[in-house]
Amino acid sequence: MARYIGPTTKIARKFGEAIYGPDKYFDKRSFPPGQHGISKKRKQPSEYAIQLAEKQKAKYTYGLLERQFRNLFEKASRRKGVTGENLLKMLEARLDNTLYRLGFAASRRQARQLVGHKHVTVNGSVVNIPSYTLKPGDKVALRERSKSLTVVQSAISHKPKKFGWLAVDERAVEGTFVDFPERDQIPENINEQLIVELYSK
Repeated sequence: MARYIGPTTKIARKFGEAIYGPDKYFDKRSFPPGQHGISKKRKQPSEYAIQLAEKQKAKYTYGLLERQFRNLFEKASRRKGVTGENLLKMLEARLDNTLYRLGFAASRRQARQLVGHKHVTVNGSVVNIPSYTLKPGDKVALRERSKSLTVVQSAISHKPKKFGWLAVDERAVEGTFVDFPERDQIPENINEQLIVELYSK
């Protein structure tokens, strides 16, 4: 399973926002990484640079590499509706992201690990593919022996935010992917139109 395993705070500083969630190191040093910080950066980035940065931010936020992201974009472009919104909806429907949104993992990285280690079931069957795309009505749960894991209980104890497209039962440690979210329900600060423009070149 290909994934980015490098420093997360450095990436967050690159985009100027804590895309991986709360980060005390980012709070202390929110300026761009590098010896000279922002002083040697171009004052006016090109249109291409802005579009590329937005795509990179989306990739790092959801934990995808380039080929995965490009393939997902192509699938989104073949669906009916607005391509950019379709892309974000499909990213939100990934199993690892949904596990994170349900509050059963503290981060998408942790959710990906739980899925990969066969702790998660979909409709009663074990699924160990983080990129598995959920369909409306799918039930996501942790296996009985996995519900007591320290990382899971710790994540649940932090009272994660609830999302309208998911139904959660914290006591049973399970949830339902009710439907694909609308764009205004997705909290990520991503301008999906810039990504569409980049891939349309």
